[in-house]
Amino acid sequence: MRGLAVFISDIRNCKSKEAEIKRINKELANIRSKFKGDKALDGYSKKKYVCKLLFIFLLGHDIDFGHMEAVNLLSSNRYTEKQIGYLFISVLVNSNSELIRLINNAIKNDLASRNPTFMGLALHCIASVGSREMAEAFAGEIPKVLVAGDTMDSVKQSAALCLLRLYRTSPDLVPMGDWTSRVVHLLNDQHLGVVTAATSLITTLAQKNPEEFKTSVSLAVSRLSRIVTSASTDLQDYTYYFVPAPWLSVKLLRLLQCYPPPDPAVRGRLTECLETILNKAQEPPKSKKVQHSNAKNAVLFEAISLIIHHDSEPNLLVRACNQLGQFLQHRETNLRYLALESMCTLASSEFSHEAVKTHIETVINALKTERDVSVRQRAVDLLYAMCDRSNAPQIVAEMLSYLETADYSIREEIVLKVAILAEKYAVDYTWYVDTILNLIRIAGDYVSEEVWYRVIQIVINRDDVQGCAAKTVFEALQAPACHENLVKVGGYILGEFGNLIAGDPRSSPLIQFHLLHSKFHLCSVPTRALLLSTYIKFVNLFPEVKPTIQDVLRSDSQLRNADVELQQRAVEYLRLSTVASTDILATVLEEMPPFPERESSILAKLKKKKGPSTVTDLEDTKRDRSVDVNGGPEPAPASTSAVSTPSPSADLLGLGAAPPAPAGPPPSSGGSGLLVDVFSDSASVVAPLAPGSEDNFARFVCKNNGVLFENQLLQIGLKSEFRQNLGRMFIFYGNKTSTQFLNFTPTLICSDDLQPNLNLQTKPVDPTVEGGAQVQQVVNIECVSDFTEAPVLNIQFRYGGTFQNVSVQLPITLNKFFQPTEMASQDFFQRWKQLSNPQQEVQNIFKAKHPMDTEVTKAKIIGFGSALLEEVDPNPANFVGAGIIHTKTTQIGCLLRLEPNLQAQMYRLTLRTSKEAVSQRLCELLSAQF
Repeated sequence: MRGLAVFISDIRNCKSKEAEIKRINKELANIRSKFKGDKALDGYSKKKYVCKLLFIFLLGHDIDFGHMEAVNLLSSNRYTEKQIGYLFISVLVNSNSELIRLINNAIKNDLASRNPTFMGLALHCIASVGSREMAEAFAGEIPKVLVAGDTMDSVKQSAALCLLRLYRTSPDLVPMGDWTSRVVHLLNDQHLGVVTAATSLITTLAQKNPEEFKTSVSLAVSRLSRIVTSASTDLQDYTYYFVPAPWLSVKLLRLLQCYPPPDPAVRGRLTECLETILNKAQEPPKSKKVQHSNAKNAVLFEAISLIIHHDSEPNLLVRACNQLGQFLQHRETNLRYLALESMCTLASSEFSHEAVKTHIETVINALKTERDVSVRQRAVDLLYAMCDRSNAPQIVAEMLSYLETADYSIREEIVLKVAILAEKYAVDYTWYVDTILNLIRIAGDYVSEEVWYRVIQIVINRDDVQGCAAKTVFEALQAPACHENLVKVGGYILGEFGNLIAGDPRSSPLIQFHLLHSKFHLCSVPTRALLLSTYIKFVNLFPEVKPTIQDVLRSDSQLRNADVELQQRAVEYLRLSTVASTDILATVLEEMPPFPERESSILAKLKKKKGPSTVTDLEDTKRDRSVDVNGGPEPAPASTSAVSTPSPSADLLGLGAAPPAPAGPPPSSGGSGLLVDVFSDSASVVAPLAPGSEDNFARFVCKNNGVLFENQLLQIGLKSEFRQNLGRMFIFYGNKTSTQFLNFTPTLICSDDLQPNLNLQTKPVDPTVEGGAQVQQVVNIECVSDFTEAPVLNIQFRYGGTFQNVSVQLPITLNKFFQPTEMASQDFFQRWKQLSNPQQEVQNIFKAKHPMDTEVTKAKIIGFGSALLEEVDPNPANFVGAGIIHTKTTQIGCLLRLEPNLQAQMYRLTLRTSKEAVSQRLCELLSAQF
């Protein structure tokens, strides 16, 4: 088009903006006259003038005519004219245009023409506009084009991507129908471009309608297997730098992440694919170009994401962890970042947690030397995720060390994580108090109120740490410069427990008072108010300092203070100390009672900062069996008001519990918000156990966290923690659909034999679960005596008017109340001989059902709950464990010995306890794991 070329040249040669506008106005006048002239324009001229209008629009000028001429081009049989017409419409025509009906008719004609070129142009136009009007007009037509047997491959690709575009903009207008089963079979298409486009479409559709597309799993595995086992020459047109079809491989792996692990037959083939991908990652690169490594690593990381999602193959999880470990020191920053991010998720798996811990030194080194702040932040996240009781002091120390030089943007998050880890894994609470005070010293400005509140909760709730805490804060306050948060902690603790260190002349009552009062004038109003409350507490604790404190309260700086809160406190405290008798003073100013046990306020703040899903992944699914029995709600500053003593039914474990319901009258017996009565008879018939629930139950014998049940509507996830004979289980109910669950009622059912031996108490659950939402239920557990059965969880709800009834076994087994016991070889065999009665021993010889891997076996024995005793058995190939089953009525010692025979692929498991039924049950549970 010579005229268009000349016009563009003229525009480029313009010396000024005014000259350009003048030339454009001249051209617009010429085009308008041509369109309105009596002489009919041929297709070439229309195309040329429409192209000029399009160019003028792209220069930033408004175009208010020419639309009808562009629509007329759509009816042309020439490709170039039709192409320009569609291009103009895609760019300039909006969904409210009066011409939309004419455009839709032209598009329908082209879709019905069966001309692949015209069909492609029409589909591209629909996808480019992507309006709701387009979806209403063509959402029913495009699926027919997609699955028609005579449709060309290029048109199928365009149709799949066009339908994907419409579904993303207007999902309610894309009908599910017979075409869904046919589109799944496009995964078997000979043309890999069609397969790639279809996989993108199916993945998006399966996220909202998993049941409709569940048959895609086996087809996706089959296609993936053919790709990963093929040579680069087999898929020559789709091989990118020696990597066969990397984009399709990534899309297939993402599709598989929409579903739980497949059936055993398909799972075996999928495992082979994933092993092949991991093996190829170890091979030397076939090219030194970055495109080769990018494509290869994209497939690898997506495969690792699938392994983590399934969380069912210990060998693959450990191998994935080792592979990621190699990337931690890679010269490419992006690979180091991705490796740290993926290992954070791996750290929450029962099977790979120990493997992740082996890389702790590398991660600490990355924290110290990494230049990129985002990578350092991921290193902090990974240290937090891999922390357990064995390495907590080291990790907390390293994070404190890094905190001094950390970027300001992440300091508050690090402070919260250090506070959580120090509390969760504190064995010696002196160390905990020292750690928090050190935290305040290093990063006091970033220590939120939740952190120092939590210190006070723990100190008040634990008698054994109060004296030490008072001494520690007294020594810390002697520093010339103290952060205000340290003054708050010191004022609160000394006001409550200063009497515990008053016997030492170096910390006499008068010295304590003068030390606190020396900081008074440097503090803000809220801190001064807290210190005034501490002073009146001193009047009760130390009568000898009463005159000194009264002089301070009587001073003009207090009684005439400009701040009303400080003035009121000074007046009221002075009057109280003057007129009240000693008994009244002791009653009003008595020591604060323990705080009720609730969710850690620090953990709640971290969830709010990072988002619930992140903290759930990294914190709530931690494999460590330790629990927190310290916390409480945020305390008010020390004052004359007392806090009520917690009820005996207060939560025993402090992490993850929902806050208590507000006080009020008890709900009526017919209310939907009732606490679930775990021993009541269900009004509806309880469904039989769901298929596959027994296999899932067995998986939880040696792990506490994971997905217990999943179908197309509902996902049930668990995280549990146990200590001695007490436990807490968090059950997460996830609505996988976009529709509400109504009358959602989970019920725990215990058999008559189980009821006397296991006490269960539940928290209420909202009867309405929104689409895509997740609700949590807390179950407090008490083991009264040994038991063999497991409770049943029955869930009943209405979905789309249909009644749903699901039952699964809840994995509360006797071994959950194990406490590991370390003992030397001599002690072990001495105890072994003492348990030599036939009734005390149970032995089982069985065939191995899984690969006999030493590390996996160790992880399962530790996960079972017993201590793994090294170098006790004369045969180093054997595994020996010891532990104590804690119940409310008794404690039952347990010794176990596992003897593997690699040649015969068999095990011999021997258990000895003081009670035959316990030996039998533990043997059954542990045998099923190998």
